Amino acid sequence: MKRCVLTIMFSLFCLMSVLPRWMIEAQETRPATVSEQTQSCINCHELYSPGMAMDWRSSRHARTSPAQALEKPRLEQRISSQAIPEDLRNHAVGCYECHSLNPSLHPDNFEHFGERINVVVSPNDCQMCHPVEALEYGESKKAHAYGNLRNNPVYSTLVEGILSLKTAANGRVAARKASVVTEGETCYNCHGTRVTVSGTKTITVDMGDVEVPDLENWPNQGVGRINPDGSRGACTACHPRHSFSIEIARQPYTCGQCHLEPDVPSYNIYKESKHGNIFDSKKESWTWDAVPWRVGYDFKTPTCAVCHNSLVTSLTGEQILPRTHDFGSRLWTRLFGLIYSHPQPKSGATYSIINSDGLPLPTTLAGEPASAYLISQEEQAGRQTDFKRLCRSCHGSSWADGHFAQLDSAIMESDGMVLAATQLMQHAWDRDLADPSNLFDEAVEQMWMEQWLFYANSIRYASAMAGPDYAGFKNGWWEATHNLKVIEDHVRFLKDD
Repeated sequence: MKRCVLTIMFSLFCLMSVLPRWMIEAQETRPATVSEQTQSCINCHELYSPGMAMDWRSSRHARTSPAQALEKPRLEQRISSQAIPEDLRNHAVGCYECHSLNPSLHPDNFEHFGERINVVVSPNDCQMCHPVEALEYGESKKAHAYGNLRNNPVYSTLVEGILSLKTAANGRVAARKASVVTEGETCYNCHGTRVTVSGTKTITVDMGDVEVPDLENWPNQGVGRINPDGSRGACTACHPRHSFSIEIARQPYTCGQCHLEPDVPSYNIYKESKHGNIFDSKKESWTWDAVPWRVGYDFKTPTCAVCHNSLVTSLTGEQILPRTHDFGSRLWTRLFGLIYSHPQPKSGATYSIINSDGLPLPTTLAGEPASAYLISQEEQAGRQTDFKRLCRSCHGSSWADGHFAQLDSAIMESDGMVLAATQLMQHAWDRDLADPSNLFDEAVEQMWMEQWLFYANSIRYASAMAGPDYAGFKNGWWEATHNLKVIEDHVRFLKDD
């Protein structure tokens, strides 16, 4: 009898947990008041850029005012500011509300049919309603992605070596620096480049000539983009304009824009994992826009967003993990080895790291971590404990504990494979068989780079995300073992030559 009563009570609770969402969604479908300025924008852009206008009309911004957003219970709120100015509080978040903020900070601000408009909406503008999210993102490695390449002489040398234009003459290859435009189409496409205003230009549209700011390095949606107002990052890298959809941001395809093999193969690995299989089979039945996101009800298996940043709760509303827009803040180990795996850095500005060799790397070439710049063992343990709580919302303790024990072993052994390759390279550098002034410009050095940038990373990501082929044959152990022997043979050849 007691079990029957408990079952009925739980069923009623589940029903009540769903009903308020229906009521809220019904309320949200009533359009919020649109400002006069935004209506003017829509009247014109529906004619000349209808895709842009209709994306906005489909958005939550178009049907919700900040005042309505703040009326929701705390866990359901998608807005983190309580201090929205009165002139913005009570109507929809439209074109003018986003493109008119902070005009004095925007070199890209211009007069546009009687209004002052910014071309680029930056995180500094988004923080009007989302200050917590903007602050978290601003402290992340993603927001510093441009500087982490450009301001680190080791990484920038690597990038320039890859991107430099090659010519051949007299049996030798020569290189020259690629143009800024070329850079923006390679590594910096994901990392971002610096967007600047070089003046104005006249464009011709159906209604006539329009004078607009002339932007350099535009278009650009890199996660660490430097905006004309000096802010870092692009919210639209994940929440595409002009829908700014949480559904799109939460889908693995969004992360798959950049996190791809061979260097960051997490999206490829996710697709072949058990989690990825369930996602692909069941994604149409999930509630992608629910806040909070309830395990087992709104979604059935982890996605990138579940593990890295979404606010996740149990069915009863108990918070499992809070929302964060610092995508590394839940992680204890940085699997992306440059050159070895290491504890997560304390700051997203990793170019500030200096190891005991005097290099701007999180570890020495021998694998010693630059501990002063990395989180402590205590914080690593705390983060792993929090993360296991998410895993245990679907798995038993022994499963979760066993998974992370396997990951620890894979990390240790893949680092060992990198160390072996580095020791071979150190032998070559010490004996003038290779030139250490540029670590990436000789064939044997590029094979060494592949050992940690491609193969060891693949092993670690595959272990973390349960993608077995990427740990074994697809850029994993097989390639790492084969590559190590090729490096050894190459060093011997240089020695005997």
